[in-house]
Amino acid sequence: MQTAIPCTIMRGGTSKGLYFHAADLPADREMRNRVLLAAMGSPDIRQIDGIGGAHPLTSKVAVLSPSGRPDADIDYLFLQVAVDKPEVSDSQNCGNILAGVGPWAIEHGVVPAQDGITPVRIHMVNTQALAVAQIRTPGGVVEYDGEAQIDGVPGTAAAVLLDFLDIAGSSCGALLPTGSIVDTVEGVEVTCIDNGMPVVILRAADFGKTGQENPEQLEGDQVLCQRIEAIRLAIGPRMNLGDVARKTVPKMSLVSLAQSGGTIATRTFIPRRVHEAIGVLGAVSVATACMMPGSVAAAFAPGVADAQSGRIKVEHPTGFFTVELEFDAASSARKVKRAALLRTARKLMRGEVYVPASVWAGP
Repeated sequence: MQTAIPCTIMRGGTSKGLYFHAADLPADREMRNRVLLAAMGSPDIRQIDGIGGAHPLTSKVAVLSPSGRPDADIDYLFLQVAVDKPEVSDSQNCGNILAGVGPWAIEHGVVPAQDGITPVRIHMVNTQALAVAQIRTPGGVVEYDGEAQIDGVPGTAAAVLLDFLDIAGSSCGALLPTGSIVDTVEGVEVTCIDNGMPVVILRAADFGKTGQENPEQLEGDQVLCQRIEAIRLAIGPRMNLGDVARKTVPKMSLVSLAQSGGTIATRTFIPRRVHEAIGVLGAVSVATACMMPGSVAAAFAPGVADAQSGRIKVEHPTGFFTVELEFDAASSARKVKRAALLRTARKLMRGEVYVPASVWAGP
């Protein structure tokens, strides 16, 4: 016997995941996690007995429900399902999977469609922060085809503009979690920042790297990976994240001079694999650091740090992200007023995913 669970598979940005209505999953957290592991086929490096894509970027879950908050339409809980371990983490947001939440909310009747553009106010449950997604809905129907192109995704699709509201410190409690613009950890200078995603920024040159290596080259350097992980474990508690040994945050981003017309180049550990691009909110945090005078990132982005607003192009292995930032001119500190960027999404399949009844017999 197997249990059928309603599910939508969507590409959100450069990630892919399963989108569930919370009511269709077990209310008990541990049981829910066992169900998601079974659905993805974890733990197994191929995820052969599930529908996961054998990579962290394709082993993601959105759990969605109408929001009880007056300032939000829908609650979005992001869950990262490990590929090779029986682990499900809620320690971070995912801005890529976020791009599919608006279309899902409209097509499932959570948000009434307007003719033209439908704004969807999203409560990101992981960090209690808010985002507004602008979804194209000509004639009151979600439009997936369009002319927007994002690096890391072939072809074009309808643009999804994401506007992040007051996300600074959403995971760590402060934009600069350690209270310093630069810290020294394991003999290496770093900048720790959280503007939607906790990120530790490090100079690639401090590890003997150019910052232009591909993910496979970086992952294959075991000495490098061990040094990066040692820094991550040491700085986690100082970022108010506690013991991060079993967490997917903070992300670790090696930075260097841009090579393709961008503002800064990045190579990001997420944390034990190297991202083939960079996460949406990770890009927002790196871009924010570029505009923080004295940070590790600012040294690679001359002329940006003193601006009150700007458009930062964050280069990554397969292209770049463009992040629009605005700081509060009335504040004596560097207080982020607005962060926005563009993504795309596409519905791939809607139906039922099956898990063994021995895992869960159903509601």
